[in-house]
Amino acid sequence: MSNAQFNLFKIRDPKIRTLHLTWFAFFVSFMVWFSHAPLLAFIRDSMGLSDQEIKVLLILNVAFTIPARIIVGILVDKYGPKQLFSSILILGGIVSIGFASAQNYQQLAIIRFFLGFIGAGFVVGTRMISEWFPARQTGIAQGIYGGWGNFGSAGAALILPALSLHFGGDDGWRYAITTTGCIAILYGIIYYFSVSNTPKGSTYFRPKKTGAMEVSSKKDLLLYILMNLPMYLTLAVLIWKLTDKMHWLPPLAAYSGYGLLTILYLYQTWKVIQVNKPILTEQPPELLRYAFSQVAILNLCYLLTFGTELAVVSMLPLFYVDHFGLDPILAGLLAGIYPVINLFARPAGGWLSDKIGRKITLVIATLGISVTFLSLGQFTSDWALWVVVVVTIIGGIFSKGGSGAVYAMVPLIQRRMTGQIAGMTGAFGNIGGVMFLTVLSFVAPGIFFMVIGAVGLTTLILVTLVLKEPKGQMAEIMPDGTVHMIDISKD
Repeated sequence: MSNAQFNLFKIRDPKIRTLHLTWFAFFVSFMVWFSHAPLLAFIRDSMGLSDQEIKVLLILNVAFTIPARIIVGILVDKYGPKQLFSSILILGGIVSIGFASAQNYQQLAIIRFFLGFIGAGFVVGTRMISEWFPARQTGIAQGIYGGWGNFGSAGAALILPALSLHFGGDDGWRYAITTTGCIAILYGIIYYFSVSNTPKGSTYFRPKKTGAMEVSSKKDLLLYILMNLPMYLTLAVLIWKLTDKMHWLPPLAAYSGYGLLTILYLYQTWKVIQVNKPILTEQPPELLRYAFSQVAILNLCYLLTFGTELAVVSMLPLFYVDHFGLDPILAGLLAGIYPVINLFARPAGGWLSDKIGRKITLVIATLGISVTFLSLGQFTSDWALWVVVVVTIIGGIFSKGGSGAVYAMVPLIQRRMTGQIAGMTGAFGNIGGVMFLTVLSFVAPGIFFMVIGAVGLTTLILVTLVLKEPKGQMAEIMPDGTVHMIDISKD
């Protein structure tokens, strides 16, 4: 398999067929996850919702995805991507149909919160692709998987409003969302019977313990505990926004939420220590060690790259309307260029990682993000519209290409924990989106762009000084106790 050429159209090749089946599973999961967004106007008119209630739905849609990516990462390493992706699609389809059947706002809000778990499907496919492609092809394969699958949100925006109008009436949006749910259930069944977790004859490596990642030293253990903290802080920020900014949650519920988050963080810290108790007395064999600092840097890189993508795609339409006086339809079309970039930029980032190296590609991406967004930070009303659009597109190419480069490296850290590493890194992408949008709620767009550029410069320094190019081999223990070596160099 390692000597085979990468041919995207060779469907008879099992690994290429698995790639296509898996990116489409990701596409369907994102289409279900974002099915409500292009239909909000229909939902608002049908159910008489206020603008404030619509904003709450948007926040609830991403809230549960952050911890869900951590949980799903643990589960996929234990049970396998075939089982997890099929289950997520089927369950997500059922919950989506429940959302379409909601009779009041409370039901809409609760179901939309829990439906956020389907956004964790991305993590599952990352592990699946890593099992099927060798190191020299993992970048382009992960890039195609992530870039084409991410387009599910754009697919929902393009298809569902027309589908709702086709059904017609006040309940047109319900039928449109129900359709996506039925597609997810059907494809979940198809996926289960069409793929396998590994190529024939390969071993699916599982962690020796579940509930937390295994680390290799006391220093890594401390860093791991600290890197879990931003997830809880981000969820606390979302609770604060729902309470103080939107007045949707009563203060008692907010304080209860803060208390629950504190308890969960302490419990997770205890679980991390329990899983890694052996390293408190002795280190694992050198052959089985890895540096958790590499995971931490990839987390921060994805916070920058995907976090920027989430934040910018959310604010661009209104930015064009407010600062250039554009018609909302034209503003939406211009902003729509940004997510379409994913189709080629994310695969390109993965492909470049395979060709010239993982680290240098991330250096180029973080440098490009820094320069473009620091430039946008100098924006004034005198700027021509085309200049802003072009610079934004260039920034989008770097951010989406950077996301592809991050996940070109994630599977090369420790095979048996690829799901957990992918889950944590994916969660940091959502954390970045919430962080940047929170900044935007307090400052002008120019400062918002400057903040992204400053985070980019900080990440660039860390990538340059701390990140290491994956080389050589990683070791995994076979079920019979023997050691198996996996090539992680691109050559």
